[in-house]
This record gives sequence, C-alpha cells and structure tokens, in this order.
Amino acid sequence: MNIKGKSFLITGGTGSFGSTVCDYLLKNDVKEIRIFSRDENKQYHMRREIDDPRVNFCIGNIRDFDSLVDACEGVNYIFHAAALKQVPSCEFYPIEAVKTNILGTENLLKAAILKKTEKVVLLSTDKAVYPINAMGISKSMMEKLMLAKSMQNITKTEFCATRYGNVMFSRGSVIPLFVNQIKNNKPITITDPEMTRYLMTLTESVELVMHAFSKGLKGDIFVQKSPACTLNDLSTALKNIFDYKKSDLIIGTRHGEKLYESLLSREEMARVHDHDKFYRLPADNRSLNYDKFYEEGKEISKEYKEYNSHNAERLNVTQIQNLLLKLDFIKEELKN
Repeated sequence: MNIKGKSFLITGGTGSFGSTVCDYLLKNDVKEIRIFSRDENKQYHMRREIDDPRVNFCIGNIRDFDSLVDACEGVNYIFHAAALKQVPSCEFYPIEAVKTNILGTENLLKAAILKKTEKVVLLSTDKAVYPINAMGISKSMMEKLMLAKSMQNITKTEFCATRYGNVMFSRGSVIPLFVNQIKNNKPITITDPEMTRYLMTLTESVELVMHAFSKGLKGDIFVQKSPACTLNDLSTALKNIFDYKKSDLIIGTRHGEKLYESLLSREEMARVHDHDKFYRLPADNRSLNYDKFYEEGKEISKEYKEYNSHNAERLNVTQIQNLLLKLDFIKEELKN
C-alpha cells in the first residue's frame, strides 16, 4: 500500500512498538503521525528524541471515547497498540484490563467507524490463544470485538489484527531483566528451565504489522513464524556473551504463566493460509444465523496441531547468541 502523504494514529505510541514504527513511517514520507497516549512525560521525551514536525502528540486515554474521536479526525490509518500488557497487574486488577483492553478497544473501533478511518490494525498477543490469565483473556476478547465488527458489515473501515510473542527488549521483556541481573552480579532468575518463548525483534514486529496492513482483509489475524528457545538456553547464551559464571536461580512458574505460548490454536491451524514468513487466519464469515452454530460442524483432521513455542523452530545456544549479538541493546551493554 502506498502510504506516502497519509496520516497515521498510533495508540499507545510512546511504547517500544510505537517508537519503532514511527521511525519506519517517517522514512516513508507520511504526512502525519499522531501519538496517542496518557503519559505526558514519555511524550515529552519522545518529542525531543524524534524532533520532526510531522509527529504530533495527543494526550488521552482509550477509555475515553471523546478523546479518541478527536484523535481520529482526518486519520487514514490506525495502529492500536495501547493496552495493559503485564500479566501480574492484570491478575490483581482484572477489571482494569477489561476497561483498557476490551472497552478501550470498543471505543477505538467506534471512533474509527465514526471518522471513516480506512483501516485499523490491532496488536494482540500469543496469550490470547488458550488464555489462562486476565491479560490473555482480555486480549482474546479484543480480537472477538474486532471480528464481530468485521462480520456485521456496518462500516467500510477494515479491521485486522496481529499476534506476536515475546518481543526482545520491549518493555516487560525478560532479556533486559537477565542483563540487569548479570550487570549487578546477581543470579539469573529462571521460572522453569524448559519453559519456551518465541523470539522476535522490534523490527520484525513492525514487519508483521505492515504485512497485515498491506495484505489484511476484514477480520484477518496475522502471525509471524517466529523461532523459539528455552529459558535455560537463553540464560546460557547471555552468560556466554557477557562471560558470566554465576549459576541460575530456579524460582518456579509464576501465577498466570504457561510452560509454552501458542500463536495459533489447533482449530485455527486447520484454516490458516501460508504467507511465506507469516500465517494469515481469515475471519469466520458465517452469517449471524445462530442455527448454523448449533447444527453445522466441521471435522478437523488429527494432523492439525496448535502452533506454539514448543513445536516452533527451536534455536540452540549458538543461534541465540548470534541473534542477540545483532541487537543494539546488547552491543551497547558490551561497550559498557
């Protein structure tokens, strides 16, 4: 899609994804980027860092419909990244996850329809598949809202979504925690050595969103085929890079954590389309004739299995080291 001269709104735009995709869009000669978030301090620092007249900042909260309506005025496209993303905080305050991740998303979809936005890409998570915690459940409901709006055919605005796993060095990523523990001569805290997680760079997260943006149809969900690793191998790779000898501390699985994460369920894998580096999950476009949901089924072959971090491509310690050494964060830490 030609984005030259177009206007973008990024909700939660002061986060890791927002700053990365903002750089990408500016290099492609867009007309305007609006950063929508509720943290004025982060906006202040981002404004000084970017220093580009095409980037404008809107203070607001996605829980407030009116502030979103104002922010959507004249916008061509929206990337919806605003969310409560920390599993523990959502476990202790699940109603806050409902207000932000579910009701906030409903506000955004309604504002986009009202202002005739052309396309909205929502950012979801692997925790939305077979969810066991409040954050994952709220993100799963966010996807359902998007699918429902797409099925109702009440608007020309196109809604689609992406799911991704652990984005390395994003806020909340375990890798900066491990590096900080190494720097402070503390043991690396491992929940379960055999626990697996996907590995994805911030650049790849932008590639996934831009692929969904350019290829997505109403109700589509896109997933990148990401490699994965065990926490034990990740810890070993980091200790090799920093020549660190202290043994790990096994603390046990935390509340709300899974042994592995899933990007696509078994039922979804039965109908995905292969897009080379990506999977496209098309919307279920059955009509709202409820009888069909009760009376018509579809047999799913036993050959289909969920796509998760246990059966994805598994990186060994050397491969993890090579991947980490390409990242600016690791390069800077090694200099220091």
